[in-house]
Amino acid sequence: MSGFVGSAKATSTPSSFRRTGIAASARPTELGKSLAGLGVEILSTGGTASALREAGIEVMYTVIESLTLDGRDMGLDYKISKLFCPKGSRDARVIDAIAPKGDEIVFPKTSSSVFISTNIHYVLGNLGVKHLIVSGLLTDQCIDSTVRDACDYGYLVTLVTDACATLSEERHASSIANNRGYCRQRTTDQMLEELAALG
Repeated sequence: MSGFVGSAKATSTPSSFRRTGIAASARPTELGKSLAGLGVEILSTGGTASALREAGIEVMYTVIESLTLDGRDMGLDYKISKLFCPKGSRDARVIDAIAPKGDEIVFPKTSSSVFISTNIHYVLGNLGVKHLIVSGLLTDQCIDSTVRDACDYGYLVTLVTDACATLSEERHASSIANNRGYCRQRTTDQMLEELAALG
């Protein structure tokens, strides 16, 4: 799965992006083949990461990766879906087009929401983050779960809608419509304009 999570410190205005982060996740090989025809612009996503870095925003990633080789620690949804990326496997790495730079943080997760199976909330608190920018795959699963949990934890959330995808346009549109109350929604171009305005 590929995605972004960003975070900022205080207000709900675009100027609050100063300490925002972005997270992206690895895409399991079989799922990647299924999504290849959806037109997801991974390189555009990489450009968004670059813009966030240039704006001084913390960039973070999440990957689906079990803590064990046999996946016995994975969440029930992943077990039922047979979505399994063994510890240390190629499928559990961030894809090259959006690879982390330097010491950017990568959170391995075993559940749909990064907030359920990682210490991201603790880390974001230590960094003073209040605003998250989220995008990635799958819109109606990992991304939707993360957006809702982030909102419930008190983060101001921006979802970059055209930097997300799922297995059909209908599922994507339904998810975007259903989570409007949990987040601010922007396109990649709108997000880049807001970042550029930070100067």
